[in-house]
Amino acid sequence: MADPSRSGTPAVETAEVAVRFADVLHRAGVPVTPQRAGRFASALRLLPPDTRDRLYWTARVTLLSDPGQLPCFDRVFAAVFEGTLDPADSRGDTAGPPPVRARAVSRPARPELRLTTAPTGGESAGPRPAGAESDISAEHERPAVLAAASPEERLRDIAFAAIGPEDVAALSQLIRRIALRTPTRRSRRTRPSYRGGERLDLRRTLRRAQRSGGDPARLVLRRRRIRPRRLILLCDVSGSMESYTQAFLLLLQGAVVGVRAEAFVFATRLTRLTPALKGRDLDTALEDAAAAAPDWAGGTRLGENLRRFIDDFGRRSMARGAVVLILSDGWDQEDPLLVAEQMARLRRLAYRIVWVNPRKAAPGYAPLVGGMAAALPYCDALVSGHSLAALTEVVDVVGAGRGETVRRGGIGRCSSTMRSR
Repeated sequence: MADPSRSGTPAVETAEVAVRFADVLHRAGVPVTPQRAGRFASALRLLPPDTRDRLYWTARVTLLSDPGQLPCFDRVFAAVFEGTLDPADSRGDTAGPPPVRARAVSRPARPELRLTTAPTGGESAGPRPAGAESDISAEHERPAVLAAASPEERLRDIAFAAIGPEDVAALSQLIRRIALRTPTRRSRRTRPSYRGGERLDLRRTLRRAQRSGGDPARLVLRRRRIRPRRLILLCDVSGSMESYTQAFLLLLQGAVVGVRAEAFVFATRLTRLTPALKGRDLDTALEDAAAAAPDWAGGTRLGENLRRFIDDFGRRSMARGAVVLILSDGWDQEDPLLVAEQMARLRRLAYRIVWVNPRKAAPGYAPLVGGMAAALPYCDALVSGHSLAALTEVVDVVGAGRGETVRRGGIGRCSSTMRSR
């Protein structure tokens, strides 16, 4: 690509080129976000595209997030920057994909890891003696800053059980950013409303009437408040869930701090962790949680722990109208009939029951384990939650209303509603 200052052609705005090329890629089927388009524009300002290869690799490392997008990217790049498509032409159908040539496109060779920078400090650009160029290039050589995938893009599809120790810190920060939101409900408490309501606020109306000589010129009504439903999380910390316990505890801690959720863990006994997880210091909260549950990584008594939760907490209005999120693989040492009996009781109390089972992500999975098979008919949704991307589906399912089905989105897979309401 020629230098505009030397060729006499007018300079092109890098932001305009980046936005229009990203728009063409998006219409061709490559999921380019505005953030990636901005990153491409910034990269063009740092690395002027004086050659086709440099422009190609700058666009590729900043706009793509998956190797499967390369064929479409190569075709669109060749069509735009080799003259078969004018990205400035906005006429016609803007929703249709851009026309691209079907011929094979040769990709530029991968650039070297070291780049040579131009000398600075007022040095002359005139001819140099033989052998001086190698000395100057060696003096001004520096490692190039290569674009890399963000931690979220790199870790989003990796199962929590396969995360290495070097990625635990980055994963912890990403999980803490997940915000669980529950559906809303109409509270019994009311608030004054001057634009319509269910009933008359007689006291406020008479008080305002005193300003107009006893004539109630304006009525004050009352409307029921809208509040989010309570969120309850029951996390299995038995030995079979050990690979996912740390990630799920981070989710519990974020929910307790963010939406004042109630958090419980269970293995052979039930432990309420809400007080231990209220602290905003993550390490201290997790240490307190581990100390509060002595049965960590033990066996599983699913049915008995569900019974204890309902008897000690659920019937005391905690679970009434709440969204209950159970994180467990369904393994149980007891009779599955006890699980079915307690899930039926919980079903009559809760607004929705969402079951998160990381084993669901395995190919050919079927809920044949005794505890899981017994609990499934009383669940509104069954999701995997085994990775960062799968937790996005958990967020969507928790926020869904009664009888709603979460369809396939940008990250998560489709969740199925277990029981029509």
